[in-house]
Amino acid sequence: MMKSLKGWVAFLLVSLSGGLTAQIWGGDAPAKVDTIVTNDFERLDPVMISGSMDEARKKEYQILKRRVIKTMPYAKMAAMKMKAMEDKLQTIQGKKERKKYIKQCEASIKQMYMDQLKNMTIGEGQVLMKLLHRETGKTTWEIMKNYRGTTEALFWQAFGSLYGHTLKQEYDPVLDYQIDHIIKQERLE
Repeated sequence: MMKSLKGWVAFLLVSLSGGLTAQIWGGDAPAKVDTIVTNDFERLDPVMISGSMDEARKKEYQILKRRVIKTMPYAKMAAMKMKAMEDKLQTIQGKKERKKYIKQCEASIKQMYMDQLKNMTIGEGQVLMKLLHRETGKTTWEIMKNYRGTTEALFWQAFGSLYGHTLKQEYDPVLDYQIDHIIKQERLE
């Protein structure tokens, strides 16, 4: 009886609240926002209804969603491997042994993931760089510089700049709110 009463009250609250409207950041048309209430009466994040997006925005969002879903496992794996490597490097004495360990880690990562990473598009690579920054707190530039040296980081930065890209790309929670929304929506954390 109590469970059905909670469900009825939740239904009543949702139906009384109606569709709230909110202005999309940077958009002209208001987006319809519905508030979801769970059985425990917790308020969940508002969900934007995609009906207010034009077709071009929907397509861009779907592309971004595919990219985030594809690259998030790699970003999480990289963050985990980096943390383990940092912990291990704390215990290694001597510059030569540290370099040797870094080379071994790099070789194992290349062996396991290089084929998949080679097949990524440029857009997926950009999203991966943002997600790496989100997961590790370091840009791709900082990671390259720390583990491969400034010269190699400069080489890859110059190579990327030929195509209009940068290794210093950062994840900004305000500007990249859609990425965060996709991660929460798809439960990728």
